[in-house]
Amino acid sequence: MTTVRRVLQRVVLPADRDIDVLPLYVDRDKAQLEPEALPGGKDAEVSRALLLQPMSTGESLHPDAILDRHRLTVQAGQRVSFGTYFNGFAASYWRMWTVVEEVTLNVTVTGLGASVIVYRSMANGRSQRVESASVDESGSGSFSFDLTLKPFGDGGWYWFDVVAGDEDVTLQEATWVAEVPEERAGSGTVTIGITTMNRPEYCANLLTQLGEDEDVQAILDELLVIEQGTQKVVDDPGFAKAEASLGDKLRVIEQGNIGGSGGFARAQYETLQAGRSKYVLFLDDDIVAEPESVVRAATFADLTRRPTIVGGHMFSLYSRSRLHSFGEVINRWRFWWQSPSTVHSDWDFAGRNLRSARWLHRRIDVDFNPWFMCLIPTEVVREIGLSLPLFIKWDDSEYGVRASSHGIPTVTLPGAAVWHVPWTDKNDALDWQAYFHQRNRTIAALLHSPYPRGGRLVRESFNHQVKHLLAMQYSTAELRHRALEDVLAGPEKLHEDLLTKLPEVRALRAEFDDARTAVDPDAFPPVKREKPPKRGKEPTEPRGMVGQMITAGLSAVRQARPARKLSRKHPEARLPAMDARWWMLAQFDSAVVSTTDGTMASWYHRDPAKFADLMKRTVEIHQRLYREWPELAKHYRTALDDIVSEEQWARTFESSVKKPDGS
Repeated sequence: MTTVRRVLQRVVLPADRDIDVLPLYVDRDKAQLEPEALPGGKDAEVSRALLLQPMSTGESLHPDAILDRHRLTVQAGQRVSFGTYFNGFAASYWRMWTVVEEVTLNVTVTGLGASVIVYRSMANGRSQRVESASVDESGSGSFSFDLTLKPFGDGGWYWFDVVAGDEDVTLQEATWVAEVPEERAGSGTVTIGITTMNRPEYCANLLTQLGEDEDVQAILDELLVIEQGTQKVVDDPGFAKAEASLGDKLRVIEQGNIGGSGGFARAQYETLQAGRSKYVLFLDDDIVAEPESVVRAATFADLTRRPTIVGGHMFSLYSRSRLHSFGEVINRWRFWWQSPSTVHSDWDFAGRNLRSARWLHRRIDVDFNPWFMCLIPTEVVREIGLSLPLFIKWDDSEYGVRASSHGIPTVTLPGAAVWHVPWTDKNDALDWQAYFHQRNRTIAALLHSPYPRGGRLVRESFNHQVKHLLAMQYSTAELRHRALEDVLAGPEKLHEDLLTKLPEVRALRAEFDDARTAVDPDAFPPVKREKPPKRGKEPTEPRGMVGQMITAGLSAVRQARPARKLSRKHPEARLPAMDARWWMLAQFDSAVVSTTDGTMASWYHRDPAKFADLMKRTVEIHQRLYREWPELAKHYRTALDDIVSEEQWARTFESSVKKPDGS
């Protein structure tokens, strides 16, 4: 078999020299220099004894050490590791999913006394020294290390350190390359799709960031901006620069607001219609990208054994060394998304680097990748269809599960990532999005749950509904109820509802007290209670399942009693969002509750009549859902191919565009 050499990954450095993200690229920690890494024998080692002392925790490289995107200065006596998120080589992923069997690390350094040391880790995070080389008296060295992928079946990384001797050293270049079959030599090209909705500045900056990267440009066929907002990206002051950087590869498509699923489906549709790109890549409009991630995702996909969806990880946009998503799976029994049990959420690489975090070395296999960054082969789109018309929520996870049912895996690739607003800074399960959470999760389960009647989903849905009612969150309970009514009505109106459901949901929610917010703290009367808390103690979280059941039972009994008169004029408590749990709110007849972001608050009021009505309907609709599940699931599964077809979506796109007469 004829093979050719192909670059898999290059060492990169932050283009803006941002110290906050530096730990993701290069690591100068308290690791001790190894005597065998130092040139010059025992005498030289003794003369540099001080250099062998561990560095103080938190000491980092100066930004000026970053010479450009690929070159770094290592000061005399300093040791720098590239065993980092963006520059380590995630060997186990390449071993598991691609045709690559051996990788070669090429490193070029200049500077007398410089050494390069190669390490590997195992799935349990323990590391081993593999090989090393030193620069001779010429002052320059180009080293190649041939490294097998055989031991990486369950996890493990490769990386290298650069050690400077008596003078400064410059890392000139480092690449991970492999011999691949000749038919895999060429790079598959990409159409990037960005759905945007009233985030013109973010979107324009992202376009410029991608357009100014030559390596992204080299594989880019077209960049589609699916404009669904009223504050348009073309009107942003930064758009001219973005447009100049992308030239005729940029196309802005305006359509009605049919949600993220409608925007990304449009990108899929346009990519198929153009017939040029091997991949369509989704990016959120409110991210900061590492452009190299685009190239890495496409390169990895080029070399997979079978067509594979390749996604990236998410770091916090506000604390940029913090990892918030390292892989997502679907718990099929609950039919709910979650991180795998071995994954730590909110991991700060500034505090614990890759080499010292053992859990990061185990390969994480996923069910789907969120669409803040996700690359999908166009042949996959042709085979399994476009996104479900869900507006928002569950479109990405359903797509991953649907692909898996066709034998198409999803890989979330280390070293490919974006910075995004973390999910921990949101609680969109209480606002108008509660409707879409409930409806779309149930639809996804009807389509893909392997359990009769959806496993635990119906019971869990009922439990959550009761908690919202006990917490006086009547708007959320009503929206979730309407969502189940629409699920039971069948899949026929999913496309039609894309344009109409959001205004309906928002109008319905606005009828409830818990949905009306105020920014001014003085918008609400002061807290007053008819009676002080019993024994001066506020409610505490119930312990265990029995404690929760007792608390829920007692709280339900309270709902039959009239609300205290004073609670109509004054809230009985003021609670931050983090404390607004059902068991806490259930003790009050009214309370002012902050929103998750702390910018506003709502005044909740207990209403026995609303509680009774919603509870009655909650019982009825969940009984019906459980009873009709088998036939309903069959109906949704039969309709799926038509719902996600190009033809059906084409009609939806056409109807979403306003005509010149405004109709």
